[in-house]
Amino acid sequence: MSEHHHHTEQHFQQSEIIKDIVIGMADGLTVPFALAAGLSGVVDSNSIIITAGIAEICAGSIAMGLGGYLAGRTEIEHYNSELKREYDEIVTHYETEKREVREIFAEYGLSEQSQHLIVDEMAKNEDKWVEFMMRYELGLEKPDEKRASKSALNIGISYIVGGIIPLSGYIFASNPEHGLIYSSIITVICLFIFGYFKSKLTGQNAFSGALKTTLIGVTAASAAFLIAKLFGN
Repeated sequence: MSEHHHHTEQHFQQSEIIKDIVIGMADGLTVPFALAAGLSGVVDSNSIIITAGIAEICAGSIAMGLGGYLAGRTEIEHYNSELKREYDEIVTHYETEKREVREIFAEYGLSEQSQHLIVDEMAKNEDKWVEFMMRYELGLEKPDEKRASKSALNIGISYIVGGIIPLSGYIFASNPEHGLIYSSIITVICLFIFGYFKSKLTGQNAFSGALKTTLIGVTAASAAFLIAKLFGN
């Protein structure tokens, strides 16, 4: 008696959302942290650092969000442009397009007879034919029409959340020096945790990814602090 085991393939389905969060959080944690660290070397007021940090977070989240929106719109416009071109070409270059599809099947080892049979059947449905060429000839998947606005929102919110973390150290500190210490401890911990889970979700080595993410943030903040100190003096 044979046993049949049901095989369930587990694939990560939220890659676009995670990509947005990674973009927003990575810059949100790093840029305000570097700004606050730089200001800590030249000013003696936590309120100035917090005010400048909040202003940067607002500007940064808007800029990053708009960048995500424009990238999403560009992807949609590019896809639609290529889609129109493919529809035109199956009329103006009918046999050439069929030959290109046969070449794709030939790369998968299908016989010449099978290539002609499949392509002739596919050509009877223009929509399916064009969809096939968009995916396998051009490597383009139909983008979500709402993707641009979703991406802008995801990136913007993630940037704000990330940016608040390094500023929080200055809220309860008595002076910029203590604020920098608190901010550094909090941000380094968050960078490590963020890098760990980001790498784990994307299939990379979690510990190595956490170290890389943390190192980038610390390097940026250290450079800002040293440059501010140098020019401040």
